[in-house]
Parts: sequence; structure tokens; C-alpha cells
Amino acid sequence: MRRCAWLSLLMLVGAHAQEPASVQPAVELGTVAVTGTQPGPGLWKVSKGDHVLWILGTVSPLPRDIQWRSHDVEALIAGSAQVLTSPQVEISADAGFFGTLALLPSLIGIRNNPDGKRLEDVVSPELYTRWVALKRRYMGHSNRVEKWRPIFAALALYDYAMDGKRLTGSGYVQEKVLKTAKRAHIAVMTPSVKLTIDHPRDAIKQFKSESIQDTECFEKTIDRIDADIVTMTTRANAWATGDIAALRALPQSDQRAVCAAAISETGIARNRGMTDVFARVEHAWLDAAQAALQTNRSTFAMVPARNLLAADGYLAALKASGYVIEAPAEDAEDAAVGGESEHSAPRN
Repeated sequence: MRRCAWLSLLMLVGAHAQEPASVQPAVELGTVAVTGTQPGPGLWKVSKGDHVLWILGTVSPLPRDIQWRSHDVEALIAGSAQVLTSPQVEISADAGFFGTLALLPSLIGIRNNPDGKRLEDVVSPELYTRWVALKRRYMGHSNRVEKWRPIFAALALYDYAMDGKRLTGSGYVQEKVLKTAKRAHIAVMTPSVKLTIDHPRDAIKQFKSESIQDTECFEKTIDRIDADIVTMTTRANAWATGDIAALRALPQSDQRAVCAAAISETGIARNRGMTDVFARVEHAWLDAAQAALQTNRSTFAMVPARNLLAADGYLAALKASGYVIEAPAEDAEDAAVGGESEHSAPRN
């Protein structure tokens, strides 16, 4: 599943996308996604005394047709006491197993616009014209999403566009990390915020009838597909080839914050205390990271690179708490976040 933490909220309404996987032998750079065996990025090192947290920054999308050369990562995982995965939101319905099964019929059509409206009825003519052009390019002439709310139509188009550019989510990286941890019998922890949907049948009914302020999410997603696809491919290549400097330099255009706000500001979210969920997710990961640093001599973690590289991201927060931060080897001289050290973070 191609998902990040804020999209966990959409699991309630059944949004999903498939991720094909294949491997090709050749390597091409530029605006074409790289293929073949690639090293991936180096790791950030967070330390206090002799306790170390190694962090792999992930990127989504990634080149679909690569094999990640992960030998150093596998060795670090095997020598660690714990693996921390990216934080997530866990949503459950307060209905029990059979109650959840009974809810399934009510989920039919939940992605659709209220009152039978179509996309052309709820977005501007100019925006709809851009939508039609991109939909034809990446989805063909299918009309199955024309009745969907803008946010769900945008997600579907984004997934099709990534597939068309031979890009995919970062699930491949997490899968390899988890398999390595399992093989080495290393404990895995996923920092999470747990939310329970009380009275789920009422929540579904409310969501079906409620208007969502998701036009901006729709527009930002179209902007990103239309104008930022080359940058996304370049960023994916930078991750695959281990070019940390390029990851820092590339613009971080992203529709996620706008789309997250569209969901968190719905009545169903506000009435159930979900408006601060994303801040809570960040705190959950930082708390878990600091607990691991206090307890374990060595811990391995992975989080989205944007959370590491942001001026107010995880590395900045850990530095403010007194930890020493070292950037990956190629970038250590120019881009270290913390103090200098004789030992830079390793390459994969």
C-alpha cells in the first residue's frame, strides 16, 4: 500500500492503490528513474555518549526498478537492540469483529461526492480541464473516478502517474528492513497514535453527507503531477544513488500537508479529537527515539527524509535535546547538523 501517516485516516473509507514491482538491469539518470542495483543513502548518526541511533531517511516515491544494496544497513540492524519504524496512526472502529463486518455494506460509495455530484460539478472549469488532460495521460478514458470526491480522485491520479513514471512508494525499503530484523531476531517498535472511531455507523453516515474542503488538495496534487514530476524523479534518483546533497537542495514541493488538513478539519475528525493527530505522531516518534537512545547501545530507525531535513524536523529536535547529530559520510563535512566528530555516519 502506498501510504504515509496522514493517509491512515483515509483507511476508514477504503482508499487504496497497488504497487507493481519489477527489476531491470540498466541504469539511466536524468528525468528517467534509475534502475538496477543502487546503494541508497548513507545514514544519520544520533548519539549521546556511547549510545547511538542510526537513521535511514526514506523517500516516496522511489524508482520502481531498483535493487537496494543494503549490506551495511543489514549489518547495523543485526548489531542493534531495536528497530524503530516510521510513526503511524492506528485507527479502529469501536464495533468488534462482527460489528465491523456489518459495517461493510454502509461503506459502499463512501468515496463519492454527496448528492450524486461529479468532479466537474465541484471544481472550477479551469481545474477540471487540467484534470481531464492528466487523467487521459495517466488513466486513459476511464470514468470510474468521476463521481469521487476530489481528494480521492487526486490520490488515484497520483498513483497512476507514479506508476507511469516507473516510480513507487517506499514500502520496498521498509519490507527489507523488517525482514532483516526478523531474520536477526531484533525487536521492532512502531511509534503510533491510536484512535478509536466510536459509533462507526454514525461516523460513516456523517462522512457520506459532509462536504470536505478538499479542492485545494485536488489542485495541489494536480500541480505536483503536472509541474513537479521531473523533480520527484530526480529526488527518487538522489535517494537511490545516495546523493544526500541533492536531496537537501531539491525543492520539497508536497501536497500532503494540504490534503491532511482537508481530512483533519472534517466534522468527523474534529468531533473525535483528531485535529492534533499529526503533532501527536511526531511526539510519539521523538519519545520513542529518545527512550531507545537512553536504553540501547545501538538502535536502527527509518523515517521519511523530509522529517529529518526540515529546519524544525526530527534532527533539529534531537539536537535541541542535547544529542550529537552527524550527517552521512559524503555530506558530513558540509551538512552535519550537530558538532564535529572523528567518525561520520557510514555508507550503505
